Amino acid sequence: FKENRKDDIWLIDFYAPWCGHCKKLEPVWNEVGIEMKNMGSPVKVGKMDATSFSSIASEFGVRGYPTIKLLKGDLAYNYRGPRTKDDIIEFANRVAGPLIRPLPSQHMFEHVQKRHRVLFVYVGGESPLKEKYIEVASELIVYTYFFSASEDVLPEYVSLPELPAVIVFKDGTYFVYDEYEDGDLSSWVNRERFQGYLNVDGFTLYELGDTGKLVAIAVIDDKNSSVEHTRLKSIIQEVARDYRDHFHRDFQFGHMDGNDYINSLLMDDLTIPTIVVLNTSNQQYFLPDRHIENTEDMVQFINSILDGTAEAQGGDGLLQRIKRIIYDAKSTVVSVFKSSPLLGCFVFGLPLGVISIMCYGICTADTDGGVDEHEAAKKENGDRELTDEGSEEEQEEEKNGKYTELSDGELTQKDVMEKKKD
Repeated sequence: FKENRKDDIWLIDFYAPWCGHCKKLEPVWNEVGIEMKNMGSPVKVGKMDATSFSSIASEFGVRGYPTIKLLKGDLAYNYRGPRTKDDIIEFANRVAGPLIRPLPSQHMFEHVQKRHRVLFVYVGGESPLKEKYIEVASELIVYTYFFSASEDVLPEYVSLPELPAVIVFKDGTYFVYDEYEDGDLSSWVNRERFQGYLNVDGFTLYELGDTGKLVAIAVIDDKNSSVEHTRLKSIIQEVARDYRDHFHRDFQFGHMDGNDYINSLLMDDLTIPTIVVLNTSNQQYFLPDRHIENTEDMVQFINSILDGTAEAQGGDGLLQRIKRIIYDAKSTVVSVFKSSPLLGCFVFGLPLGVISIMCYGICTADTDGGVDEHEAAKKENGDRELTDEGSEEEQEEEKNGKYTELSDGELTQKDVMEKKKD
């Protein structure tokens, strides 16, 4: 594979045998392989145990499991979308094809526009802008399609100030790239690759983090058809549509079904329906200080965020990180006990029991050891007293010995004196 891979286009699943997510992907991956083969795709589908072939996995920058990559020549494209059969096949067909796909006729243009909610088109001949467009396409084709067309292929309602031009078609209209107002082409494409209003889920929110935009969300219950839920959703939709020119560079709009994901993100319980604005780059969020009654209230709320008068909550500071660790630990414990109380008691009770026994053993060992040590010291001191002073008989003999020595000394001295006299 390593020697011949450049001869073909490969869609590879790098997995680990022990990975639960990899096992969950396996049946989906088998379906992807079967369908790609049946539709006659030039893409070859395979999978590789990254733990057995770690050198190849390291060469392609595999850092987690499962990792899906499309290998095309010297290029390796990461797949970051939902792990469903249709999304993976869509990714493979898009990346395996040409970077820039030509639209030769109005009929073809209309056909492509019906298939894609967001459509980027380059109009014009050879130019530095086209070179930049090709460069951006090679980077961002993992997310969206890139096309080229002549001016007469475009719909009649399209009016271009000059050529060459890059246009994005979405939300039932079109927007022309302006280098002076929109900045770098790559950044502009990255911002515009989403529709103005989205049904936001956890994955989409993660993807929106790459755009650098704030995300204004109506958190509602899709199954609840009450006036309040419908009203907040309509307010966000109206702002996204009617105030695009004012806010589209800084804000992405949408709604989210349910508050479970938002609660885990904000570490707080939000009462739905409500509106929240998220800054995914630093985990800050903004909540309106008063009830949003209409579009004007929402616009005022957004302007207060832009001018810095709205109070930001959350963030990624040290205190918030500590709070996050505690919250995640608490959530894990609660979820385990909710799903399986017996398993929770075993998982958390067993370690606590072992630790308690160890602590009891340590405390007990210290107490007994202290008594034994005291007794040993007492005995040792007693032995020392006996050794140093000896028995009563030994002391009496020692005393008599001293008297004997003194008596002998006195007698010797007396004899010397008598001899001197003589």
